[in-house]
Amino acid sequence: QVQLVESGGGLVQPGGSLRLSCAASGSIVRINVMAWYLQAPGKQRELVAVITSGGSTNYADSVKGRFTISRDNAKNTVYLQMNNLKPEDTAVYYCQANTLVAGRRYADNYWGQGTQVTVSS
Repeated sequence: QVQLVESGGGLVQPGGSLRLSCAASGSIVRINVMAWYLQAPGKQRELVAVITSGGSTNYADSVKGRFTISRDNAKNTVYLQMNNLKPEDTAVYYCQANTLVAGRRYADNYWGQGTQVTVSS
């Protein structure tokens, strides 16, 4: 199994910054794509940013130019640097890792527990 532990959420004023981290642990053979999602109250979970094992990235239009996803493959960790935060960024942020676990033939998607980000003055 794989455990994803997120950290870095909190309360920030509009225009401020936060950096989220998500560390994966367990019987990991290989982590493919890693991603961040958000879920606002009463809404469906949606993709924020994704990064491949080779470092290619893609972003939701709403965060382009403000958020940066990165990863440290040696630490099995993905980051989300969030700048110029807006009230509409308020949500629970989840990381996801497509991971091949020892003893399994195919990779599966694993999720973190979520971390709350609140942007308010």
